[in-house]
Amino acid sequence: MKIAFIPIDNRPVCYTLPQIICGIDESMEFFIPPRELLGDLTKIAKIEELYTWLKNLPEPDSIVMSLDTLTYGGLIPSRRCPETLEQLQERISRLKSIIKSKNAKIYAVSSIMRISNNNFNEEEKPYWAEYGKKIFEYSYNIDKYGKPETDVPANILKDYLETRKRNFEINKIFLEWQKEGLFETLVFSKDDCAEFGLNVQEALKLEQLGGFVKTGADEIPLSLLSASISLNLKICPIFLEPKYKNLVSNYEDISVEKSVKSQIELAGCEVTDENDADILLYVNNFRMHQGEIVMKQDTEMFNGVFKTLQKPYMIADVRFANGADNNFVKELFKNKLEDNYFYGYSAWNTTANTLGSLICGAKYKFYARSTNSYSKTAFNKLQITRFLDDWAYQSNVRQKLKEPNLFMLRLNMQEYEKAVSEILGTKVNVKYSYPWNRLFEVEIGLN
Repeated sequence: MKIAFIPIDNRPVCYTLPQIICGIDESMEFFIPPRELLGDLTKIAKIEELYTWLKNLPEPDSIVMSLDTLTYGGLIPSRRCPETLEQLQERISRLKSIIKSKNAKIYAVSSIMRISNNNFNEEEKPYWAEYGKKIFEYSYNIDKYGKPETDVPANILKDYLETRKRNFEINKIFLEWQKEGLFETLVFSKDDCAEFGLNVQEALKLEQLGGFVKTGADEIPLSLLSASISLNLKICPIFLEPKYKNLVSNYEDISVEKSVKSQIELAGCEVTDENDADILLYVNNFRMHQGEIVMKQDTEMFNGVFKTLQKPYMIADVRFANGADNNFVKELFKNKLEDNYFYGYSAWNTTANTLGSLICGAKYKFYARSTNSYSKTAFNKLQITRFLDDWAYQSNVRQKLKEPNLFMLRLNMQEYEKAVSEILGTKVNVKYSYPWNRLFEVEIGLN
């Protein structure tokens, strides 16, 4: 099987993670653009070169593509880029011609522009540093109460609303492509979504027009990567806090239970009961509210006993956003993670991020084992990456660092490398880096 993949940007979770996952199936041919063609925190993707790469691609069976990358130059540039609607229309008309020339199933995602509720402009236009919260409040109030009052300067509000309108019009064009049959699947992603807002209004309008809207962002290309495999995997969710599965996670607008169900279905899998399941999905969900260590938001940690059945299983650790539950990992490591049964662990960022990436890795392992093309080395590489990033770094070492410092990072990670090496029964040889020169993400480079 041949699969091509055009990521959102060059972050490790967007660029290297899908490569590791596809490596679990040794028979898979995986095509991805050179990393230098993709955008990062401060630069946009080389769109024309990506078009050339896509045009010259050996005929794949499926192509998973971020339309934000191919339209604006990436997810972050979609909020910043200065091009007009007419300029973008001309650009994507050429993309349409390339897509039509490919005899492949196209799985695509396009974002509904987010509205962050803070004054950090690292990923937004410069004026967000002063007016971000006020623009969020304006958006929230106009949707919930129909009240457009705000003291945001008129020129700034005008620019913001015009950018939103431009992106929404582009999404309507993509929806027309979907109706013409260009896409096998088209997902409109709701990133960092509150209960009310202009983005919520846009999502509703797209749904009314026949579009498919999904809460999430960075994990959706991985969910589409899952969907591109023809395997009806039956998954049974098991919530470790069943009384609280109706609570809503940070940065999302649906319950944990609905998030789990929608992620399973988007991956081309089926929700089922325990007796009929191919694989169990244990969800370490939260009580009362989701915690977040880096934001100093505490929550009640796991305090039970974790024992698995003699059946394939995977674990979504979502008690905290952006990091693992230390108590749960300690309890998990009392178990022997047998390769025949253990299909993965994840605690990456939001609940949707965790679920989408986890299910993708598990589905690839299940598929590879069924076709005798399974690489245990690649699966171990995936688990080393998740444990060292989600648990060791995000929940522990990151809290000791005030700025990116590779020497201190390597020093503090050593005890966790040893623990991961012992639990997985494999040598851990890591080279760390900060690809965007910030603490939020670290790259776990494995030899």
